[in-house]
Amino acid sequence: MTKLAIKVDVDTLRGYREGVPRLLALFNKHSIKASIFFSFGPDNSGKAIRRIFRKGFISKMMRTKAPSTYGLKTLMYGTLLPAPLIVPSAPEVFVQACLEGHDCGVHAWDHVLVQDEQAKLTKEDFRALFDKAAEMFEKLSGKKPTSYAAPGWQVSQMTFEVQQELGLEYCSDVRGYSPFLPVFEGKEYRPVQIPTTLPTMDEIYGLPGVDDRTMPGQWLMGMDKEWNVLTVHAEMEGMSKLNVLDRFFRLAKQRGVEFFTLRDYAHTCDAKPCVIKMGTLIGRAGTLAVQEETQNG
Repeated sequence: MTKLAIKVDVDTLRGYREGVPRLLALFNKHSIKASIFFSFGPDNSGKAIRRIFRKGFISKMMRTKAPSTYGLKTLMYGTLLPAPLIVPSAPEVFVQACLEGHDCGVHAWDHVLVQDEQAKLTKEDFRALFDKAAEMFEKLSGKKPTSYAAPGWQVSQMTFEVQQELGLEYCSDVRGYSPFLPVFEGKEYRPVQIPTTLPTMDEIYGLPGVDDRTMPGQWLMGMDKEWNVLTVHAEMEGMSKLNVLDRFFRLAKQRGVEFFTLRDYAHTCDAKPCVIKMGTLIGRAGTLAVQEETQNG
């Protein structure tokens, strides 16, 4: 049996209001439960232009046709336009995801701030941002969040400390190959990490031989792990590339792939300690958290 968990990152207002409802309908069509991580607060996407100096950022923006994918208005939020609040703009979308039984968690209060300015945040800053998102999560769902996925796979010692203090069930902050207990800068933490194992669409789309037609096959070929995890984005697979994701699901089911949530993985895996390092991946600008390879990895 090939296992696959779908992780959805919701980064922007447009992705939330337009992409998430379309993804929920697609999941319902294929009887799939996903793990969906929401950015709750301001959409400051326009401030991401500061990443222009990172190696690979401009080429990624061109490959993925970012202006049409994200929308010109989105690319001005927080700079030329005020930053709108994401979940408060249409709380019923988040509520629907919860009511339909998806594994919902916190992505961020301010996605761009946490991804780009993490080195400047104190532990108290990060905890306060998480608490703002958690308060809204609980107010709308009636439950406290029990999972977190780091924006841009950015981590630090203080993020792991906060996660452990909160007593979360699992987190998904890392790229890797199997569930593990994080060891960062010489210290072991809880809870278990469920890493993304497959390349994201925005990392490989537009590379030689990778387009709408071949994308599903790229993912299927990469599903050679016991614990496969694909991260999709509400702004991309939930909108202009929804048909690509639809076809991937059909092909995966034809091949006998069974779908799980990250929470399912967290409850059934036998996680061992493994080191996290900051590294790079093809198609992604800057560094991100990567599970260190072991002899058995």
